[in-house]
Order: sequence, then structure tokens, then C-alpha cells
Amino acid sequence: MEFPPNQGLDQDEVDEQVEDVIENNEVVLFMKGTELMPQCGYSRKALGLIDSHRDEFETVDVLDSLAEFRAALEDYSGWETIPQTFVDGEFVGGSDVLEELEERGELAETLNAE
Repeated sequence: MEFPPNQGLDQDEVDEQVEDVIENNEVVLFMKGTELMPQCGYSRKALGLIDSHRDEFETVDVLDSLAEFRAALEDYSGWETIPQTFVDGEFVGGSDVLEELEERGELAETLNAE
């Protein structure tokens, strides 16, 4: 049995999705994998930190179109690494920044946690 190569989204579709998700969700985590199956340690760490403060947030699995998501997110954040967290349309950072905010006791406030 043969599997076709990755049939990801084209750049325009990814650009549109990134813009829509950032604009229409209070907190968004662009990550490798899903909430149930993170596919890298940094994504798992970022997911755990956000999840410890918020019940509701959006996640986007970037793996099907990784190069396109990197390009689209770099336009918003200036970063091409994944994961990336946005709150109220503003780029916050990756797992390292979330961890620093947690250590300083600022992550809950940054995430607008109630």
C-alpha cells in the first residue's frame, strides 16, 4: 500500500486560517500535534502551561503544512519557530517565554485567566 506525500494546505489557505484563528480566539496555541497527542516536547510544555490556567483556548496543529505555517506565523510574530502563543491577537511567545512568565507568576494574568 502506498501513501501519497503530505497533502497540506497551500500558503494562501494557511495565511487565511492563521489570520482568522488569531482574530477570533482570545488565546491560541499553534503547536506540533494535537491537544491529545503533542508531537514535540516544546508543544507539550506550552500546552501544559496554558492548560494549567485556562479551560478554553484554541490549538492549531501545524504539522500538515509546517513550512506554510512557519511563513504565515513569522508575518505575525517575527518568529518562525513553533509553538507560538497569541493572546487577544498579540504574540506572547513560545514555550520558553510561557515558562518564564509562569516562574515570575505572570502567566495567568497574561493569559487572561479567571
